[in-house]
Amino acid sequence: MHSAKRGFAGLGAAVVVAAGLISTGAAVAQSPAASMAAPGACTVGVSWNNFQQPRWAARDKPAIQSTVEAGGGTYIDADANLSTQQQITDVETLIQKGANVIILLAQDNKAVGPALAAAAAAGVPVIAYDRLIEDPATLYITFDNVGVGKAEADAIIAKVPTGNYVLITGDPGDPNASTFLPAGWDQAGLKDKVASGDIKILANQSTDAWKTDVAQNNMEAIIDKANTDGNKIDAVLAENDSTALGVVAALTAKNYGAVPVSGQDGDTANLNNVAKGLQYVDVWKNASNLGKVAGAAALQLCANPDMAAVTTPADLDPAAVPAAGPAAVDFTTPNGTVVKSLILTPQPITADNLQLVLDAGWITKDDLCKGVDAATAPAACK
Repeated sequence: MHSAKRGFAGLGAAVVVAAGLISTGAAVAQSPAASMAAPGACTVGVSWNNFQQPRWAARDKPAIQSTVEAGGGTYIDADANLSTQQQITDVETLIQKGANVIILLAQDNKAVGPALAAAAAAGVPVIAYDRLIEDPATLYITFDNVGVGKAEADAIIAKVPTGNYVLITGDPGDPNASTFLPAGWDQAGLKDKVASGDIKILANQSTDAWKTDVAQNNMEAIIDKANTDGNKIDAVLAENDSTALGVVAALTAKNYGAVPVSGQDGDTANLNNVAKGLQYVDVWKNASNLGKVAGAAALQLCANPDMAAVTTPADLDPAAVPAAGPAAVDFTTPNGTVVKSLILTPQPITADNLQLVLDAGWITKDDLCKGVDAATAPAACK
């Protein structure tokens, strides 16, 4: 297990990545995915870094697969199970099986280079799915991860404007964890609050592979140290839902009481925790929208490999359409690489607007409200 403690100068510097979206300025019409498939077969190969994480099977894969198949294409995939070497092999195998486009959820965005080289040699376009790859030949499809971080911190800072904070970040090898989400926290004012003394950071801990048990163990150690030092933890900024589950489990195991905690993804257990008052905000990234966009983009790239010509599908939820519009735009990475991108818009969820996820069919009322105290239940659970 690795840990990483980052200074806030680094967080502030990361804010520059938020300027990476450059609008083309032109209005672009959206087209239904089904009209974009090339004549004949279009095989889309998806390389998952770790399919055991519940979200991929529950949301992303069904959306990608159904979109590809509705457009006349064929879906194939492989799971690297957290192994970069296996992922390189998987990509090569998917190409050998006839993949015309690769959708790649990278385990290691630097070490995956040989897989990109194999795709390039075969003339197969690569979509960097939900995780940035520093390669100008890729199409980057994700949610606005700087915006996600900002939404997390906006909510927590509004709830707890002063006090002692704990920062629980994700895997240090993931740019979302190390760069984009912290940049959003800074945009929301975290760095300024620390500089002014309004907020004190008691701990800043990364989480290998975004694992819940790792986050729980780390958080329990942080609680023990805070107790020893005589410090009270007032709020926790956790970067995603799997780490937030670990934080809540640690607070519960230590009988610490309610502490506002952030997260993102809209996982069932976390939305239930929002309803219970155990997690304050969950930034909902409707992964079904992300999968639909990736599947539609793959079909378009089968017909035309020009990534600049890719657009979001016409039936995409309007709330998720990129702020820059439906057409792929330039995104400047932290290392200065320019890639084409489609950056979807997320939605913060608190107890006050849980009805949104019910209305979208994202979660059932039974799952959302399981174990919720009727006396303190939010409106969505009444």
